[in-house]
Amino acid sequence: MTARLADIAAQAGVSEATVSRALNGKPGVSSATRQAVLTALDVLGYERPTRLRERRAGLVGLVIPELENPIFPAFAQVIETVLAQHGYTPVLCTQTPGGVSEDEYVEMLLERGVSGIIFISGLHADTHANPERYHRLRERRLPIVLINGYLTGVDAPFISNDDVASMELAVGHLVSLGHTRIGLAVGPQRFLPVIRKIAGFTQSMKAMLGVDSVDELVECSLFSVEGGHAAAGALIDRGVTAIVCGSDLMALGAVRAARSRGLAVPRDISVVGYDDSSLIAFTDPPLTTIRQLVLAMGHAAVRALIDEVAGVPAPRAEFVFRPELVVRASTGPVRGA
Repeated sequence: MTARLADIAAQAGVSEATVSRALNGKPGVSSATRQAVLTALDVLGYERPTRLRERRAGLVGLVIPELENPIFPAFAQVIETVLAQHGYTPVLCTQTPGGVSEDEYVEMLLERGVSGIIFISGLHADTHANPERYHRLRERRLPIVLINGYLTGVDAPFISNDDVASMELAVGHLVSLGHTRIGLAVGPQRFLPVIRKIAGFTQSMKAMLGVDSVDELVECSLFSVEGGHAAAGALIDRGVTAIVCGSDLMALGAVRAARSRGLAVPRDISVVGYDDSSLIAFTDPPLTTIRQLVLAMGHAAVRALIDEVAGVPAPRAEFVFRPELVVRASTGPVRGA
């Protein structure tokens, strides 16, 4: 049966314009009003529009890069828990090298009629990727939230850790221990969080130590134990006494690189990680690191998505969370100080 707006409006007790906005997924309609309109459709015997019918299950896609880095399962656990508390069922999509791509996962999620998608460190963080994929999702009025990455002009809320402040905390801690020759080991420079970390590191080294150029103090590699090992090895060979890493996994690789050269951590070289992922407090030595506020960021992402789904757009801005320095046993005074 073809739905008549007048009949639906009378049954739901709202205006025809409100019915039209609700059925077309337009903003400005509360969740209670939208539900009243859908209930009116059911009472009158009309079929719900396909898009709305498919999304009744409350599925939300969660796209993450991998599971090997513990920070991503940590984000997934928080977000899945909060989604479940609000009656949504998360659909976890994990990428692997040579496996299903982000775009392929998105197509699969669209076919299943998800209510929205949360992306963590996805292609929105890659400055070489085409942002058009996210514009297309918004053109379909699909709510999306993007974590740790930012794209100017994309109609969506962004949730990010403050990478510049992270470097300020790490460098400031090492300077307080007497280090002046500090290196930075990070991932590929095409990723926006890496670009921001390098910028923050550069600013901090200039402000705190008067270092004008950090070119030989920055080594880009892979976000992995092996990548950290390679980057740290190069920095150690250049005479650094401390290394700030772009992830906890890279920091573990840096510890391995120091030990392979007969150096002790932190007696001979200090190492700072990034993320404060699970079990890092129990490594040998327990790792000093920069803690991302995963719980707060996860809650903010879900809240923004739920508002989007309810037709109440979240502010179009990047919500930046200031991290915390967690001091453990992988950093110490510079040798001879």
